[in-house]
Amino acid sequence: MKPLQGLAASGGIAIGRAHVLSALSVEVSHHFISPEQMEAELSRFDAAVELARTELTELKQNLSEEVPAELSAFIEVHELMLHDPIMTRSPRDLIERRRYNAAWALSTQVEQLAKQFEEMDDEYLRERSFDVRQVGERILKHLAREAGAAQPQTAPGAGDEIVIVAHDIAPADMLEFKEIHFAGFVTDLGGVTSHTAIVARSLQLPAVVACNNATHTIKQDDVLIIDGYTGKVYVNPDEATREKFVALAELERGKRAALLEIRDLPAITPAGDRIELAANIELPDDVDEALAANVDAIGLFRTEFLFMGRKLLPDEDEQFSAYARVVLAMAGKPVTIRTLDIGADKALDAAYDAYAAVAPNPALGLRAIRFCLANPEMFRTQLRAIFRASALGKVKILIPMIAHEHEIEQTLVQIERAKKELKARGEKFDPQVPVGAMIEIPAAALAINTLLPKLDFASLGTNDLIQYTLAIDRADAQVAYLYQPAHPAVMQLIEHTIKSCNLAGKPVSVCGEMAGDPLFTVQLLQMGLKSFSMHPGCILPIKSIIRATIAPPLAQTSSLASGAA
Repeated sequence: MKPLQGLAASGGIAIGRAHVLSALSVEVSHHFISPEQMEAELSRFDAAVELARTELTELKQNLSEEVPAELSAFIEVHELMLHDPIMTRSPRDLIERRRYNAAWALSTQVEQLAKQFEEMDDEYLRERSFDVRQVGERILKHLAREAGAAQPQTAPGAGDEIVIVAHDIAPADMLEFKEIHFAGFVTDLGGVTSHTAIVARSLQLPAVVACNNATHTIKQDDVLIIDGYTGKVYVNPDEATREKFVALAELERGKRAALLEIRDLPAITPAGDRIELAANIELPDDVDEALAANVDAIGLFRTEFLFMGRKLLPDEDEQFSAYARVVLAMAGKPVTIRTLDIGADKALDAAYDAYAAVAPNPALGLRAIRFCLANPEMFRTQLRAIFRASALGKVKILIPMIAHEHEIEQTLVQIERAKKELKARGEKFDPQVPVGAMIEIPAAALAINTLLPKLDFASLGTNDLIQYTLAIDRADAQVAYLYQPAHPAVMQLIEHTIKSCNLAGKPVSVCGEMAGDPLFTVQLLQMGLKSFSMHPGCILPIKSIIRATIAPPLAQTSSLASGAA
């Protein structure tokens, strides 16, 4: 037996035979071409790009209704990249100017783009470097005439449980195996927000990512056990280990069946406290998964994903359509729409250089509300679209990265201007849309009592709050072990914020990863939290804990919370 350690990306236990996929990367030849060869090399490159586009189009057209919506969205991202001049024109320039052969030119551009993404502060965007490489590898495979490199090396036996083992898996490539039942995934690369992890969670399949050299260690048809809770993978386990996990898997199946029974029950503690369970979404179609979990609200609609990876920014009507889709689907339940959280570390298309400059320190640069206030016309376009959607249901506006009172004041000025512009056009909207702030900077948490009089509600963004409080760059693997949500300083800031909001009578929620982590549910309840917002797949496990927890207040309050009281 050989145990391997990776990152736990999707909870659960899987036991099956290894199905090792060939590496997606192809060997790239590096050589200069003569002037006479340039036109032929450009034609080869253009043909490979067109073949990659056709391949994705056919995959998208053949999607079945059972395929998760996430896969379709990821394919669309890859299609957009294949039409992006940064991906297609830049390699042509290298062929023409430097006389690189096509594969060399493409791999050079792919590595440059991927590194730009890897240096970004936002975890989701950082892992989009995988998209860049996957799109590049798709073109490279056509250049090298190695189509089908991602196919399984052997066909699975009838009735076998399959565990996919791969260096990395592009969403489109996963569709090629949609007829095969998977028990789980193991990849060399990736992170907890990588595509493999997202798809695994949407399918409720165990997954371990960043399991270095798994494809070199694991052989075809090895027996594998995936522990999606600890990130461990057991290769050819001994009988005792296998029996242990078979029992755990059976127990888990029973728990999942029991969780379905509480889907339509309210999240009420034994003491009678009603808790709101909301969903975090990134794209309009994500609302379907939220509805399937019977959520109370959309607690966080991350609108920046409507703006990323495209040549033209969404206009007011396109944004309105996206927001309206979610608001109408929620049928009267609240939808909290976060304004654009983009800036120096989240570059837009190259055509918008004024917005896309990368700051020396992206985490501390012109991002989120700072970016929006610096670009008021773009900001008001989004505000008008949000307000128009408010005519269709309950909408709240959430402002990210607030640190100063004057940022709230300037935001409210832009909101009033957007309202006046809509009134002048005769548009319908709710003039009383609540406006809240993300509390994700330590300064905002410490000064929460000075901010609350200007706000209708607050939402704790624990991911950035942890990073800023502990001075930990999540992009730096050498210090990632210091990223500790349970650090006393982090917990004091969270408790202080929750108690201050409760004392002021202002609703407060937690919408970071901590909201969907069962390890923190009871402690957050003890702090007085009444609203959790998380990935839809986390709703039922958290609801189960809430319904079983009396959660008396913490025996000792923090010095910050005591001072606020």
